Amino acid sequence: MNTRAFEKGEKRKLLTLKEDHFNDLKSSRIKPSNLQEAFVSFANTDGGDLYIGIEDMKVEGERVVGFEKQEDANDIIHTLLEETNPSVENVLMEFIDFDSEGLVLHISIPKSPKVHYTAQGKCFIRVNARKKEIKGERITSLSYTKGAFSYEKQPIDYIEVEDIEDSSYLIDYMSRIDSGLPRKSFLRKQRLLSKKEDKFYPNAGGVLLFDEEPQATLDNRCAIKVYRLRTSGAEYRREQLDGRPETIKGPLEQQVYEALERIGEILTDSSYYVAGKLEKLVYPTEAIKEIVVNAVIHRDYSLNDDIHIRIYDNRIEIQSPGKLPGFMTVDNIYDERYSRNPNVVRMLHNLPDPLNHDIGEGLDTARNELRKIGLVAPEFKELDNALLVTIKHQKLATLEDIIVDYLKGNPGVFITI
Repeated sequence: MNTRAFEKGEKRKLLTLKEDHFNDLKSSRIKPSNLQEAFVSFANTDGGDLYIGIEDMKVEGERVVGFEKQEDANDIIHTLLEETNPSVENVLMEFIDFDSEGLVLHISIPKSPKVHYTAQGKCFIRVNARKKEIKGERITSLSYTKGAFSYEKQPIDYIEVEDIEDSSYLIDYMSRIDSGLPRKSFLRKQRLLSKKEDKFYPNAGGVLLFDEEPQATLDNRCAIKVYRLRTSGAEYRREQLDGRPETIKGPLEQQVYEALERIGEILTDSSYYVAGKLEKLVYPTEAIKEIVVNAVIHRDYSLNDDIHIRIYDNRIEIQSPGKLPGFMTVDNIYDERYSRNPNVVRMLHNLPDPLNHDIGEGLDTARNELRKIGLVAPEFKELDNALLVTIKHQKLATLEDIIVDYLKGNPGVFITI
């Protein structure tokens, strides 16, 4: 394992480091089983960094008390890497040599797409600066959020296969893809039925795609709400609502088309003031479509909330339930590919002229369409249990704008050609 000398100012940085959602300091005397709880909590949440060999701030005197030699940390390393179930992948470890104060073990833990347990079978998550044990339904919810288990495969055991088999939406779908299979066989072949106690039931994915009204069938909310808000502020008040929010129901494909139609109607009559001048809200239809489709096919349907589309005076916000699944982050969202609901994605993509591109291409299309009309790229933000995508009515900076802004911020500077 790599050992490196400490960098200038690194000791002071570690000693003043506040333990938070992403950082934790531990004594080199900690029991490996106790450290494993913190290790698991980082992997199960958003990742983070552990520094072993730093005493608590309450300790008087020298706080950097590291290991005398690498071998002294063997029990800790073995417990974390070999006894965590399942093993956490892509963990980075190094020793920082603080000379006479010993070796500090630095462990960088990635956000994991799996749910991890300690050797004692306990599951922890990170909440601010502490770890929290979770059990039962909370672990199931974490599995859905991470994509470790797909809610779309969950059998809905209070309805019968015939309820989906006789759906006009299923009959229409099979006609459009030219399938001559018996409808029940088609549902089974497409993995839209799941087994429970030796009996097949429609699963959540099948209900979302083909039930006459999945919002009435499923226990969790799964509609789209569309608002028009007469404000450009960060927050809004009830009196700024332009009419009542519209709730769009039905199977997923229908929801998307009806939501896009409603957004189009609102934008037809929408404008706002910029520098005293009334400016019409103009957004590329294809960009809005791609982001709405992305919200519908990748949201977490195990969460009891709808998709919210808020049209402000200067932006559109599309908020979908569930944080980014697996290894996805707002930083790699254009580069990585991961589907929380692969069956839903596949079924919609199999249609002629499908709503959705291949996984990941939709956001690239949205960004490119916005750029074509001179608007900035969409902004992504993870909330406590949702993903917020903002389409701003904000122009891209021209080269002239960049130069002028630079000169304003740097008086006395001259540009020569």
